[in-house]
Amino acid sequence: MAAVSGLRFTRRSLTWIIAGTPRREFWSRFREEKKPVVAEIVEEVKKEPTLVCPPLRSRAYIPPEDLQNRLQSHVKEIFGSSASSNWKDTSLEDGHLKFRFLAHLADDLGHAVPNSRLHQMCSVRDVLDFYNVPVQDRSKFDELIASNLPSNLKITWGY
Repeated sequence: MAAVSGLRFTRRSLTWIIAGTPRREFWSRFREEKKPVVAEIVEEVKKEPTLVCPPLRSRAYIPPEDLQNRLQSHVKEIFGSSASSNWKDTSLEDGHLKFRFLAHLADDLGHAVPNSRLHQMCSVRDVLDFYNVPVQDRSKFDELIASNLPSNLKITWGY
């Protein structure tokens, strides 16, 4: 035990000797008074924001009357001779052709197939079915407000 405590004492004294500062000077360094920091007065110039939030995009979509003709022309343009005789049964297994086809349709119609539905688009018929469905830009609450509600139920947005 005596040897162990002697080693600790020696180890402590060696660390202070190696550091080159006695213990008293080491601890007194932290007790020095710190000089007060004088804050400079800076005038902030408020400018109007340069970035303006863009208006919300409308997600409404109404299928055009010539939808089948547009799809058929895009199928002939992109798939060419590889399209089957019945253009609606053309397969979309090739990823590059599927991407080009759907990208052209999204540009032409202004409505894109969401990522969550891409795996369901296996043929042109699936794409035609998707683009035949109209999309309203209203939430369920907006539909409830427009419907005939009972007299004791009211939906108020300004809360």
